Amino acid sequence: MLASSKLSELFEDFLKTSADRSGSPIYRGRISQLISSEGKSLVVDFGDLLKYDDDLANTLLLRPDTALPSFRTAAFETMRSENALYADRVKRDLMVRIRGIPDQVPLRRVDTSYLDKMLSVTGMVVRTSELRPLMTTAAWTCPSGHLTYQDQDDLPLKRPPKCDLCDEARNFELDRKQSKFIDFQILRIQELPEELPPGQLPQFFDVNVEGDIVNAARPGDRVVLTGIVRAVPDYTVGQIKTRLFRSQIDCNQVDVKGKEPEQVQVTKEDETLIKGIAASPDAYEKLVSSIAPAILGHLSEKEAILLLLAGSSSTVLPDGTKLRGDINVLFVGDPGVAKSEMLKFAAQVAPRGIFASGRGSTAAGLSAAVIREKNVLMLEAGVTVLADQGIAAIDEFDKMKPEDRTALHEQMEQNTVTIAKGGIYATLNARTAILAACNPILGRYNPYQNLTDNISTLPIPLLTRFDLIFVIKDQPQPSEDEKLASHILSVHARKSYAAPPPIEFSLLKKYISYAKKISPTLSPEAVARLKDYYLDLRKRSSGEEGQIPATPRTLESMIRIATARARMLLREEVTEDDALAAVALMNRMVEDVLTDATTKKPDFGIQMGKPAGETTKLKAAMEILRALEGSERKPVERKTLKDELMKAKFTDEDAEKVIRTMFREGLAYESPKPGFIRTVRS
Repeated sequence: MLASSKLSELFEDFLKTSADRSGSPIYRGRISQLISSEGKSLVVDFGDLLKYDDDLANTLLLRPDTALPSFRTAAFETMRSENALYADRVKRDLMVRIRGIPDQVPLRRVDTSYLDKMLSVTGMVVRTSELRPLMTTAAWTCPSGHLTYQDQDDLPLKRPPKCDLCDEARNFELDRKQSKFIDFQILRIQELPEELPPGQLPQFFDVNVEGDIVNAARPGDRVVLTGIVRAVPDYTVGQIKTRLFRSQIDCNQVDVKGKEPEQVQVTKEDETLIKGIAASPDAYEKLVSSIAPAILGHLSEKEAILLLLAGSSSTVLPDGTKLRGDINVLFVGDPGVAKSEMLKFAAQVAPRGIFASGRGSTAAGLSAAVIREKNVLMLEAGVTVLADQGIAAIDEFDKMKPEDRTALHEQMEQNTVTIAKGGIYATLNARTAILAACNPILGRYNPYQNLTDNISTLPIPLLTRFDLIFVIKDQPQPSEDEKLASHILSVHARKSYAAPPPIEFSLLKKYISYAKKISPTLSPEAVARLKDYYLDLRKRSSGEEGQIPATPRTLESMIRIATARARMLLREEVTEDDALAAVALMNRMVEDVLTDATTKKPDFGIQMGKPAGETTKLKAAMEILRALEGSERKPVERKTLKDELMKAKFTDEDAEKVIRTMFREGLAYESPKPGFIRTVRS
């Protein structure tokens, strides 16, 4: 076992002699940069130390409490030889930070064998606390006014045994102005979702961060963290409460992974295969067929998932305006049509994906929350923040509470989550594509009603934020039923796919990750096609009274879809074919979802809860109510209004519905006399 003085000599020699391949000194150069930038942390690559002396490197890992102070001394001496004045000024705050330790330990495997040892872990930041000052040296004043300094290395405040000048052993008072403080923050890191074993609670650790690396990470960031594992007792009145301790990590260095989603390791062989697939004439069909291969059919839905996984590149204009690139998709369907399985597949194949169920999710769980823990305010990230630049697959979307579902409004349009609570105001990135699935309110989709009648629990503003909406109906068809039964029986008999997918799962994941690096631009032909279809949609809506036309959101959705298709085919330019494919998908949505069940005409007002037919009925009903009121505005009995509506060829159901709409839209209200209605007039 090397003594501290010997360790300092070895570390100092390492700092002074380490050089790169060209012979230039590595750490003398870094120390010079540290001095010029007035920094306080010297970052050391563990690989360099391992090349210099593997025994010294292992000593650092096994005995960090001995080795790190010696390393700090060596860094101070090396800095002093460069600039003695600056070295003396930062002596107390100078830190040596280690990065690049190989063999990162999974959080689930961090056990008591790692106590008081240095290790490197990878995790996701799920909480961050407010920044607080932490006392490192306490200045105590005795009754005679003498100052005595006491170093602090634990949470309970330590008093000096006696005064340095007058031997006073009691009646000390803390002098905060003369005490020394550093910045302090608590992080909570959790194992990555893709590493979580099925049926297990995620493992997490609280991490103490000090000095100039506070605020280096925020909720949702994925980090590589170097630190020392500690067993910390719970204190009560200065004594240990139980023999059960809790573990935490004292952070030495934290590195935030790239802001792009985790890129799956793509080798040159993989790249050759990926480019070969993209060059084949049926590349797009192969990609669509490889999405959820265990599920038969649903090709349009699988195509939507493929495009959602690829996404479009986000754009920031010179004035700061952001153009969203994420594609949001909603499946509305009967039970048993494999909606959940498609969602789970999408979350697994995405470079960064999280699956959540609406029944077990809250507003805080979906967005972010401020919580208080042990008198410390913590900012905790939810699903959409943790899945930043990935996808969030939310099943049972209709089973969520309305107040919880509203947390997604900002995220789906602005790609941010804003928290203003408990004195904390924060805006977190949530550049997440939403893939949601829900059931109709009565269990099965009613083709004789419009979309908003079938899913009336979903608020209209949220519904308009989906780029694509698909209705999946379970309709008996003998030929299709026979194919489906054979497919399911084949999967169970083989315990594998009925037919192997064109692209296997691991290669598909690499393909998607590779494709997301491309940022295609719109070609003139694509622009013309998208423009013509959008203008045609607007023209189709112009002839009907009260009909809401297609909005610019529709055009932006088609641009994102066309760009995503070009991405998946590894093209730098969005072609006419990509634009036509986007038009075809949008046209299917218009025909299946945005066609009025009564008039059989396309109507974008359906997505906004105001189809032209209902708007016309509402207008007619209001005219009847005003006529019944007369000039004196007498209250009208609800039964009388309903009878008059039915005389005007309203059905009983339509009459009840239009009266409810009057109340909801604020056009009428129930008078003080029960059972009577009055209009709202300005």
